[in-house]
Amino acid sequence: MEFNNTLANEYEKGIRRTLPSYDAMLRLIQTFYHSTLPEKADMLIVGAGSGNEILQLAEGRPHWSFTGIDPSESMLKIAKERLHDLTNTMSFLQGTILDTPLPSIKYDAASCVLVLHFIQGYEEKLSTLKEIARHLKPGAPFVLASKYGQPGSLETELQFDLWRSYWLQHTKLSVSDIAEMEKSIRSLSFMCEEDILTLLQQAGFTKPSRFFATTLFGGWVCFKEEL
Repeated sequence: MEFNNTLANEYEKGIRRTLPSYDAMLRLIQTFYHSTLPEKADMLIVGAGSGNEILQLAEGRPHWSFTGIDPSESMLKIAKERLHDLTNTMSFLQGTILDTPLPSIKYDAASCVLVLHFIQGYEEKLSTLKEIARHLKPGAPFVLASKYGQPGSLETELQFDLWRSYWLQHTKLSVSDIAEMEKSIRSLSFMCEEDILTLLQQAGFTKPSRFFATTLFGGWVCFKEEL
């Protein structure tokens, strides 16, 4: 999905409809990092988007520094504008972690939130997670959040029913509008939880634990393998 100027500006409204507990998820991510990291830390945010995650994480942590990476120039522009007044050290890179050189440091933590389902192939997903792990210190905490499930299965189709009903109830979109959105969502790369856990293990992460689940989304905390 290409996040151009229009999509980037609509993201703030749309993400909270698509993921009703989006802000609660960010608070849980913040709690996880606050409980596992020191007062000073270097963080890698893969899929920095419009800056929501960094804005939440920086709260009460002025000595945390952030490197945000995102393929969308429009989203990064919004992030820079929103985060301009924070005192934290920040840098932003346009691209993906597979094609963009990062600073030659080992990060204390990283996240990949609402990115993995935009990557279609298993091998590219794995390469992405391995590259994140390569830039982390041993034992560093990591958060992954993504759409998950198995379209066509009873459980996931019931979640689609709930998702569809939520949009019909809380927006002015027509049934046909929502049907078009659903087609777009179904074109994304869903994975069942078992496969996501296997991916994390293969990429070099340990102790995975699901901390979050809402309709079509899930979130997992884990740690880079110790040496």
